[in-house]
Amino acid sequence: MAQLTCHDLSLGYDGKTIIKGVNFSVHNGDYLFIVGENGSGKSTLMKTILNLHSPFEGSVVTGGGLKSTEIGYLPQQTAVQKDFPASVWEIVLSGCLNRCGLRPYYNRGEKQLARNNLEKMGIAHLAKQCFRELSGGQQQRVLLARALCATGKMLLLDEPVSGLDPKVTEEMYGLINKLNQGGITIIMISHDMSAALQYASHILHIGDPTFFGTREDYIENYINKDFSSFDGGVKA
Repeated sequence: MAQLTCHDLSLGYDGKTIIKGVNFSVHNGDYLFIVGENGSGKSTLMKTILNLHSPFEGSVVTGGGLKSTEIGYLPQQTAVQKDFPASVWEIVLSGCLNRCGLRPYYNRGEKQLARNNLEKMGIAHLAKQCFRELSGGQQQRVLLARALCATGKMLLLDEPVSGLDPKVTEEMYGLINKLNQGGITIIMISHDMSAALQYASHILHIGDPTFFGTREDYIENYINKDFSSFDGGVKA
């Protein structure tokens, strides 16, 4: 059973539709790249999956043991977020907030989970440092560790390597790929087609035509063929 199914979605904002009739499913262990031009609706789609936006039409359904509250999210960073005056430990631990329920404190297990994810991201030595004093790559590792505290099942990443230098970008892709190989489903918005063709199991290309399918199908039907010969449907 699919962990996430988007059925006949139409999305937009301010009463304006920007995406129509999008259908795709994501299964446990998939690595989905969402690509397309600026303004095509990629971030709106991701926020709809997270229940931060409501679709104009269609539905988003979770299954396969995944609850909507068990999805980790790494949004695009803003200048304000990069200057956030909190410690690395405080930020990572805050990823456990949904686990607390009505408890006004973090329990021993949640604190251990935060420590484990700091180790997993290679930043345990930075735990006491202020977030805004870190490099861009270190900040992204912190936010990824925070997202991991919210889930062991699915991560939604919105341009996670934006603004990073090539070496740090490669390291970040390596970390994300290792998480995917460890069983975490990845859904990533990206403009990096070379990375999509290297890492993705599936690609959703939002545009005209819109495409959903495996990486291999994408290469064959979207890149190597004239668009006029493609039927424009969303492939299963």
